[in-house]
Amino acid sequence: MTANPLWALIHAERAALAADLAHLDDEQWRTPSLCTGLTVREVLAHLTAGASLNGPRWLVGVIRCRFDFDRQVALRLAEHLGATPTDTLARFRAVTSSTTKPPLPVLAMLGETVVHGADIRRPLGLRRAHPVDTLTAVADHYARSDQVVLAKGRVTGLRLTATDGPFTTGTGPRVTGPTLALVMAMTGRAAFCDDLDGDGVLTLRERCSATG
Repeated sequence: MTANPLWALIHAERAALAADLAHLDDEQWRTPSLCTGLTVREVLAHLTAGASLNGPRWLVGVIRCRFDFDRQVALRLAEHLGATPTDTLARFRAVTSSTTKPPLPVLAMLGETVVHGADIRRPLGLRRAHPVDTLTAVADHYARSDQVVLAKGRVTGLRLTATDGPFTTGTGPRVTGPTLALVMAMTGRAAFCDDLDGDGVLTLRERCSATG
């Protein structure tokens, strides 16, 4: 598993996120994230859970939750939240170099790390200069997949083109902008549609709003 070069990208994204959050105050930790109903602190705990949960434990949890996947996510998040924001960040730092994962492709784990990192950073006014190769790999993944989150279906009939890298996909009304904004819009974050241009943006924004 560790031979997969994508793990190095995941570890770099985790380390960068931990560094960005090192000096947050209590109020900032309570900031609503772009994940509906979750604070930035809770999203970080969710990332910790994903880096701590292997296939067998994931399956046991799913069965225990009677195949209620939302309940499983909530339970695992609570396990890794900790008593204080300092605890939450320390738990995340402890799994920065982890290669443990649920039964998902490693590329999907990279997508989760990038997307949830942006879910946290955007409301806090933080920015990361992601390597374009990392963002392009994630964008290509979501353009082909509805696994974990609806993405491919959300951009069907649209032509997406990055202005800062080689990513492009689809046919139809045009949507252009930074690769990160395309990734985030593909995964339903309507706020990132503000960073996009083209005659397909309104359609994409409506699809984001319709599916949360």
